[in-house]
Amino acid sequence: MDRFDPLRRRTIALVGLMGVGKSSVGRRLANALDLPFRDTDAEVEAAAGRSISDIFAELGEAAFREGERRVIARLLEQPPMVLATGGGAFMNPDTRALIKSKAVSVWLKADLDVLARRVGRKDTRPLLAGKDPLDVLKAQAEVRYPAYAEADVTVETGDTAHHITVDQVIRALSAYLETQAR
Repeated sequence: MDRFDPLRRRTIALVGLMGVGKSSVGRRLANALDLPFRDTDAEVEAAAGRSISDIFAELGEAAFREGERRVIARLLEQPPMVLATGGGAFMNPDTRALIKSKAVSVWLKADLDVLARRVGRKDTRPLLAGKDPLDVLKAQAEVRYPAYAEADVTVETGDTAHHITVDQVIRALSAYLETQAR
């Protein structure tokens, strides 16, 4: 048994605000642990046959969130993986309960100024359309941080390279799972 074996027994669900690195860190974490990686945004787009921006524009955020909830429920029935969730997914009480029962959740947390700089680089995020990224992130943090705080593990990422964050996540998960095994 290698040291990563306990980390491969349950899905690892990454939660946090947009731009924190759930997808990019998630891919590298999955690679390090030899687990499959899934991104709920990509899965929702595939299931809906359209982009998230189109879903928001044509059907609204409520329809997107319902699709997201169904996709996450389906993914959590599959063998263990690293799952990058959308920033708002953990806000849904049903989704949060499902993740808590079937996965280990990790809140990736970074300074809002760092996140604003990252998300301001591209205009593909429907919640940012025509708005100041820092203002949006501050409002989201106020609403979402209490739910994110329910995650099993919190990792403060800072503005570091992804491989450093992956190491932080592995250490934090290992420590958490060790306390759960006692």
